[in-house]
Amino acid sequence: MAQNNIENKERSKSAEAVIVESIDTFSGHLEALRAVLIKSAITIAIIFIIIFTTVSWWFSFIGKGADIVVMGPFEVIRFYFRTSGAISIGLAIPFMLYYLWQFVKPRLIPKEIKIMHSMLPLMILLFLAGLLFGYFVVHPISYFALIGMGEKNFDVLITADEYMSFLLVTTIPLGLVFQLPLVFLFLNYLELLDSEIMRNVRKFAYFGLLVITALIAPPDIFSHLLTLTPMIILYEVSIILVKRKEARDREKEDN
Repeated sequence: MAQNNIENKERSKSAEAVIVESIDTFSGHLEALRAVLIKSAITIAIIFIIIFTTVSWWFSFIGKGADIVVMGPFEVIRFYFRTSGAISIGLAIPFMLYYLWQFVKPRLIPKEIKIMHSMLPLMILLFLAGLLFGYFVVHPISYFALIGMGEKNFDVLITADEYMSFLLVTTIPLGLVFQLPLVFLFLNYLELLDSEIMRNVRKFAYFGLLVITALIAPPDIFSHLLTLTPMIILYEVSIILVKRKEARDREKEDN
């Protein structure tokens, strides 16, 4: 009887130790995540201050000579705040990814760490490539095409808020769309698809990309074609990359 009581007490202490350890681990995760959020917020705030205090220097370059108007003094400060905020978040994304990587890294196995080490720089480069493509190709062509269409029947006045909203719509989504190759490589790593599946569903994939284009691109045929073309190219490149990865995996298995 005494022996059973001792064993029960030991089991109880063991269970309590597991619970305490779980709570400590969970609290540690929350504390680390809180640090990530704080560092991200500080980074955004610093970049916001820099952008907001220098807006008069760089906005003429962003405007690309477009005729932009404001409807009142309050719209000026509102526009500066919105623009600085949007750009600050965009520029802070690489830093936020780095902070998030530092949070996730201790919880990954060596193979996953190696994959993320190779993907993180590509993720940032592809995002920047999408932004640049949107800014230098999609935005100017679609903007001046729509303005030219409107000028045939109307006196077109573009407010600063409308211009910046249009600029963000024609750049930020493309930065995300350019992540397609990494998404497909990650899905292949999870064994959810392979190059053969991607080839077999090509027609359906193109239709899906067309739907995405209709959602993110401005409503004119030029913007749709300019946005859809790189998406199709990225899909085909993704098939090639996945196929090469599969070949490397087979070589490792054979060795």
